[in-house]
Amino acid sequence: MILINQTVISQFLLLGLPIPPEHQHLFYALFLAMYLTTVLGNLIIIILILLDSHLHTPMYLFLSNLSFSDLCFSSVTMPKLLQNMQTQGPSITYAGCLTQMYFLMVFGDMESFLLVIMAYDRYVAICFPLHYTSIMSPKLCVCVVVLSWVLTMLYSLLHTLLLAQLPFCEDNVIPQFFCDISALLKLACSDTYINELLIFILGGLVIVFPFIFIVVSYVQIIWSILKISSARVIHKVFSTCGSHLSVVSLFYGTIIGLYIFPSTNNSMVKEIVMAMMYTVVAPMLNPFIYSLRNRDINEAIIRVLCKKKISL
Repeated sequence: MILINQTVISQFLLLGLPIPPEHQHLFYALFLAMYLTTVLGNLIIIILILLDSHLHTPMYLFLSNLSFSDLCFSSVTMPKLLQNMQTQGPSITYAGCLTQMYFLMVFGDMESFLLVIMAYDRYVAICFPLHYTSIMSPKLCVCVVVLSWVLTMLYSLLHTLLLAQLPFCEDNVIPQFFCDISALLKLACSDTYINELLIFILGGLVIVFPFIFIVVSYVQIIWSILKISSARVIHKVFSTCGSHLSVVSLFYGTIIGLYIFPSTNNSMVKEIVMAMMYTVVAPMLNPFIYSLRNRDINEAIIRVLCKKKISL
């Protein structure tokens, strides 16, 4: 049976941000500055970890991968957003939309896995300090990171291929500034039950279970440090874990609020703001959160600058 309203979609229209025309240039400069800050901040973290041998530890291996994931995550959406803000027709091709959705899922899910791995790293370091080097061996850390990248790529590829099989109708307007999988499913003409079921099942494995694991890890950490009588040690532990908890709250808070437990009265503006939080704001803030109160990072900056000065 032929669907009368079905047509071949060659491109989608991204509604973008609800910004008045007179403020367009101001917000363009703001988002450009945010994107450049994201790129510069995460690149500095990656380069420092590569250059300074003191940072060649499991924790900073995970942090360098997190910075790379944040850098790519922001780069998937921001250049297209900036381009569309300068054009009258904010469109994206069908292939470009699926490609953007695929890489968004890859780097977003990778961040979720990395936050879990970093929570486990802190759990082992605090609860089993004498066995830390044997448990978190370099081989194990590399294998866990590589496995996480492979799983996120396969997971994202599965959703992308399933979505590519769906026919789309005449409506090609996406009420977001990027190609979101939930928005694309709403535009499909055929039944999307299988897609939504896989999102519910696999999404729980990628988002909900990691979040629960992080909560359990920090409950164990808090239980362990409460047994310690030294206030100095307790302060050091909280300062070490505080940055990670801040990143976890920022990332999972918006993801869960937007996708897992969305409110029935979510307005379009509220959804866009929440999406901006985890696609733009979080990748920009993460380098500052991890570096401002991190003595190892600050000392690494001094060592690298001193070596550069001596070589010159």
